[in-house]
Amino acid sequence: MRHTVVFYFLIIFIVVGIMGGSVLSTYSQFVAEGPLESEKTILIEAGRSVRKIAKQLYREGIINSPAVFEIGVRASGNTMNIKAGEYSIPKRSSSKTVMNILTSGKTYIRKFVVPEGLTSIQIVELMDGMYGLMGEIEKIPPNGTLMPDTYWYSYGDSKQDLLIYMQNSMKRTLDELWATKSKTLSFKTPEEAVVMASIVEKETAKDSERSHIAAVFHNRLAKKMKLQSDPTVIFAVTQERGELKRKLTYSDLRVQHPSNTYVIAGLPDKPICNPGKTALQAVLNPDSSQDLYFVADGKGGHIFAKTYAEHEQNVAAYRKFMNAQRLQ
Repeated sequence: MRHTVVFYFLIIFIVVGIMGGSVLSTYSQFVAEGPLESEKTILIEAGRSVRKIAKQLYREGIINSPAVFEIGVRASGNTMNIKAGEYSIPKRSSSKTVMNILTSGKTYIRKFVVPEGLTSIQIVELMDGMYGLMGEIEKIPPNGTLMPDTYWYSYGDSKQDLLIYMQNSMKRTLDELWATKSKTLSFKTPEEAVVMASIVEKETAKDSERSHIAAVFHNRLAKKMKLQSDPTVIFAVTQERGELKRKLTYSDLRVQHPSNTYVIAGLPDKPICNPGKTALQAVLNPDSSQDLYFVADGKGGHIFAKTYAEHEQNVAAYRKFMNAQRLQ
């Protein structure tokens, strides 16, 4: 390869001569260490000429000479091979290395993290803030259809395409988990499981508790008890956005909404967020428990109870703990 490039440099000997140098010295500059002091990402826009790209690279401190870079690209026969996109350039890269990177098409990969428990509106808002994702969202997907996960994309990728990928990921995951569900469950459809998983997801951030909380909800449904889940009330009073920047009130519990489980019997008519894989696994394979109640313990977890009397004691203990915390 080195001999081929040197040969091409001989072809443009006259151009180099005009610059006042020699073929070999110009080639040496082309393969010499560059000035970049730390790794840097650069965006190459579509339709830019080699000369403009060379000037851009020089302006951003990536190469030593735009003329040497341009000559090297042309001499190597890569004038039409530079691909638009965002690239990561290692520190001290030579002009030749930069050329190879820009012609490889291996663009810089960015990370998009979708946390569990966000509504679809919140995920789209998060997506809108991601640098390099392009296009408009045709329609915000229903809650429960997007799989929370870490996704990777390149500059210029479509928001809509990424949403479709997230929907396919949720469908694939749900199909796999539905096949492993406990035979004692009363769920008729996978969609019902997603609805309960969305509530479990919002009730606790602790993976170790999700199966226990799922068992409580299954037990309440079996006894025809209302679920009485605070996250469903928050979903109702925030007009389904899912984020309430104040404490719930007793009047909130009485809000008439098809997702408010203090008002309705059974499951809500739709998911209140996009649950993750752990929450889905929990509702499809809940703990073996007879508990019907739980309350926060003030330390990020919950205390469970079989009877309402035990639950009242736990609530009183929680309030006492929180009052003591406020006095400290």
